[in-house]
Amino acid sequence: MRAYFLGKDPESHGGGSPTLFATDRADRRTYIAQGWEVTDPQVLADVGPIPDGEAIIEIPEEVLVFYGRDREGETAG
Repeated sequence: MRAYFLGKDPESHGGGSPTLFATDRADRRTYIAQGWEVTDPQVLADVGPIPDGEAIIEIPEEVLVFYGRDREGETAG
């Protein structure tokens, strides 16, 4: 599987995060999000148990505009 850059938070400084990527999975459309690790105890309690091999991250709303783009960065239809 490969990851293709779609866009990053326009307010991002330095490290380029949060960022959204599309994958080239053949069986279904998936995305990879890079964001801030959630460590707030109240949020973790609200979400509940997180299965092994999974993580939750926080991303700003501005990054969501990149969902629906294909791996070439164009809006998928």
